[in-house]
Amino acid sequence: MINIENTSKSYKGKLAVDGLSLSVQKGEIYGLLGPNGAGKSTTLNMLLGFLKPDSGITLLDNINTGTNAKEAREIIGYIPENVNLYPYLTGIENLYYFCQLAGKEYNTAELSNILSDCGLQIDSQNKRTETYSKGMRQKVGIAIAYAKKAKVYLLDEPASGLDPSASNELSALLKKLAENGAAILMASHDIFRVRETCSRIGILKNGLLVKEMSASDVTANELEKIYLDYMQE
Repeated sequence: MINIENTSKSYKGKLAVDGLSLSVQKGEIYGLLGPNGAGKSTTLNMLLGFLKPDSGITLLDNINTGTNAKEAREIIGYIPENVNLYPYLTGIENLYYFCQLAGKEYNTAELSNILSDCGLQIDSQNKRTETYSKGMRQKVGIAIAYAKKAKVYLLDEPASGLDPSASNELSALLKKLAENGAAILMASHDIFRVRETCSRIGILKNGLLVKEMSASDVTANELEKIYLDYMQE
């Protein structure tokens, strides 16, 4: 479903992504671990069609995102680190608006249920988002992606600003989406959240995929040690 094949991308002569190859199948959650500057966001931006690879190919359900970005985005649910909402609209109004853009029709009760499923309390849903905390805005962003019923979900530090309870709710939601057949790629530097959420894990350093493993083969402490060992090399 998600296929990155020997893909590289440079900025001003510096390699941000270096010959990256990975795949994510239906029903799988892949965690891409790495520090800031490792190439995680560049990888996601190529899959989103915002950047074209210098070499290699990026595919979503066999759609080339470098040449058919618009078509590819129709099957993507994207959750960025910082969600931009319309501040003078309520949470439920923002969700309604973005669902309309995606061609999804929901009534008010259904919109409320989606927000509740994504952890936003009912008493907050009809308040303007200018009053929201970062964590609350993040929940609306998660709801926008969830409501799209996408085949592919791309997440860039999705737990940023979420408290531990909300992070657990996010993990449960992602697992539910995967059980329903979605392919999910989550970029993060949160070792514990990646270990708890993902089925497979890759470690990215200086644009290189230096390690891949099954999440079931390591504990969180073991993953942390592996990660730190690679970062210190």
